Amino acid sequence: MVDLQTAMAAASAERKQRSGAASQERKVRRSGANLGIEAFDPVKHVKKEKADTASMWLVLAFAVAVSLAMRFILMPNTSQEKSDILYLMPLSAMILIPQIHRMVMPKSFQEFYTKGTWVKAGFLHTFSFLALAFLLVNPPFGDIVAPKLANGWAIATDDSGELLFNEESSKNGEIIWTVENEGVLDGDIWLLFGLADNVNSDGANVVVELTHQTNSTIIESNATYWSENSDRISTANETDNSSAPNLIPHSKDQAFAVQLGSDFSAGTYQISVSITEEGDPWTNTREYDWTLVIIEALE
Repeated sequence: MVDLQTAMAAASAERKQRSGAASQERKVRRSGANLGIEAFDPVKHVKKEKADTASMWLVLAFAVAVSLAMRFILMPNTSQEKSDILYLMPLSAMILIPQIHRMVMPKSFQEFYTKGTWVKAGFLHTFSFLALAFLLVNPPFGDIVAPKLANGWAIATDDSGELLFNEESSKNGEIIWTVENEGVLDGDIWLLFGLADNVNSDGANVVVELTHQTNSTIIESNATYWSENSDRISTANETDNSSAPNLIPHSKDQAFAVQLGSDFSAGTYQISVSITEEGDPWTNTREYDWTLVIIEALE
């Protein structure tokens, strides 16, 4: 038999054993060396931050150099038809980033560079190049887009000093003019439009080709008609007595007037407009195809 004193001593020993095991378990659960976590080394952390910062600036400098080479070396020697290489080659240059780090960076920095470093550097190079390329090909560093229509185009007749526009909208590339005078559109027939550009608003050269049936005629723009008749153009009316369209909404838009001919008979006239501009670094071109349809009113 076990007496009371012996039983109490055994219970006390068991409680101490359980308490020690629980304390050891709590110690293991705490963060620190028992969990395999290395002690924080501030010196090593500072070196890693310096290495990452140096890598960032190196990649940015590389992206700037690649962008400048693309704009001022590769681009002037590449045609617009082969312009895809202007983006593919600089973006492919990111494969050189690890080698450049090994050539430039001190060995004390290189030990901190891993695959994650190259992934981050690749993204930084890509987006830096795209931003710089967009900046360098647009004004004031470049001009690769030809002028475009400022606000539509219009056909007008100048008959005995009266300037008259057609009420038909030109937004769909076609103007239909209904005539009653034996199927003839009397007077001088003028094509009027304005061009807008983000750099050189008065540097475009415009050539118009008029095709009727099987006959084609090349017509150059009249350099003085718009300036000599600006008041008449701005105050002219359309065939429905409404105000004439505002073809040059901005003061810097370039106005063009082309005399297509006189006294057009009923039929379809194809108008091809070729716009050429000396851009930087390419010659910029744009073409428009419009149609003038003259029909005789039914009695």
